Amino acid sequence: MSNASTADDNGIKRYGVAGGTGQGGSHMPFARAVEADGWLYVSGQVPMEHGEVIEGGIVAQSRKAIEQVLGILHEAGYGREHVVRCGVWLDDARDFASFNKVFREYFGDHPPARACVQSSLVVDAKVEVDCVAYKRAG
Repeated sequence: MSNASTADDNGIKRYGVAGGTGQGGSHMPFARAVEADGWLYVSGQVPMEHGEVIEGGIVAQSRKAIEQVLGILHEAGYGREHVVRCGVWLDDARDFASFNKVFREYFGDHPPARACVQSSLVVDAKVEVDCVAYKRAG
């Protein structure tokens, strides 16, 4: 997952700009995360492995999406305690309670602010998760 990141002239670091692989092997034209002045913006993560949505219901897919977010945070030197906000998109509103149980497993000790909406997703996944994290310099 690691793509070395160096800051540009404005001090902005972009992680994963070499591109991830989307469904069907397509190149994704955005960074996995961007860091500026202690803020880290992690792009939405869906439960994919090797360019394909994983099998399983909302619990398995929620865990995978959150673990991908946490992996990107770790790569950038952040932890779940630095997450200040998450955005969640659920394909089916009936999955809300099950998603909350999984979310609590990962963020119970450091709950961020969160928005959760029902929305059709671009890929055939049940959930997508993004986040914003902050870590004071030095």
